[in-house]
Amino acid sequence: MTTSFPRKTLRIGFVGSGFIAHFHLKSLLGVRNVEVTGVYSPTPAKRQAFADAVGELDLGACRVHESLEALVEADDVDAIWILSPNPTRLGVMQTIADAVAAKRSQVFAVACEKPLARTLKEAKAMLALAEGSGLLHGYLENQLFSTAVLRGKEIIWRRAVPATGRPYLARAAEEHSGPHEPWFWQGDEQGGGALLDMMCHSIEVARFMLTAPGAPRSSLTFKNATGAIAMLKWTKPHYAADLARRMKGVDYTRHPSEDFARGMITFEAEDGSEVIVEATTSWAYVGAGLRIQLELLGPEYAMEFSSLSSGLKVFMSRAVEGAEGEDLVEKQNAEQGLMPVLEDEAGVYGYTEENRHMVEAFRKGQMPMETFHDGVAVTEMLMALYKSAEEGRTVRAGEVLDDYVPVVARR
Repeated sequence: MTTSFPRKTLRIGFVGSGFIAHFHLKSLLGVRNVEVTGVYSPTPAKRQAFADAVGELDLGACRVHESLEALVEADDVDAIWILSPNPTRLGVMQTIADAVAAKRSQVFAVACEKPLARTLKEAKAMLALAEGSGLLHGYLENQLFSTAVLRGKEIIWRRAVPATGRPYLARAAEEHSGPHEPWFWQGDEQGGGALLDMMCHSIEVARFMLTAPGAPRSSLTFKNATGAIAMLKWTKPHYAADLARRMKGVDYTRHPSEDFARGMITFEAEDGSEVIVEATTSWAYVGAGLRIQLELLGPEYAMEFSSLSSGLKVFMSRAVEGAEGEDLVEKQNAEQGLMPVLEDEAGVYGYTEENRHMVEAFRKGQMPMETFHDGVAVTEMLMALYKSAEEGRTVRAGEVLDDYVPVVARR
């Protein structure tokens, strides 16, 4: 098959129809030259609901497929967005690669939601399958594309760095009250706990802020990682029982995963100086909702962002009663009181700009700025942090982590 570029429209097929798939779908309202033409997920009702949502948003004529193979081999799908649960992603990538190799598919690009994989071995396999098939590939890390991050980084590197020197410390924290689905809480399914689920965001957005504009992320050389994990909230009997009631198959009295993680990663910059990423993630935070806090520090400057410091707030007294929901902010914990409102979550969190970038790169036959190579690098750093936490020591560059599996993922 010969593919000519640029394509007038990129036609996307979604694998997965859950929470994150709908988040991506809403963000595509702000993206040009794209249609969603197919969806596959194991649950018929969910995939039909997703296709209906595509129609309601006028984002294309989305066909529902009863198998992954049917989606990948459809004649109206150019690119696949892998948005299915962590344990399925390598199998999905294998199916795509097999179909492309056998010339049963005209797919020429694939994008995968974070994290790329559950272990370094799986991540390297994802990369090998994509490159072995000649596919363009993008790693979907939305926080890099947050409007605040892009604008803040541009200002710092244009105005402050030339005058006083490069930034040397990036801090990133992400916290909320816990994931949406049971598989997130099951270490052997998800691959870990809060560290794998959320610190993939924190590490990469911090590494991005520390990277000079236009330079590859590899311009920062990994030196060492020191990590710590803890079970702070959800192993307590009351909360473990609540979790078991709400999440089928989850038993934190017997098989807990960490609900708190902290990591420090040291890099060598291109000028030989040392730069540091500090990251904190938690499923034990109770506030208005999902909280993302980012900082970039240098010799004579600082950049700060908090997702809950929104310009729009509403107050509702106890007389205002309603059902639980997430209509004001993701992972919303209350329906009364003073609440921040994210009027455009998809934009604030970076999904709109992320998908705009991926669509335009693929449509023009180009690799995006964030690829599976970056997904592999992030996974390696996550495994280094887990091993550091397990062994109580700093893990240094060069240690072989391909076969390492975090303790909480071992059954």
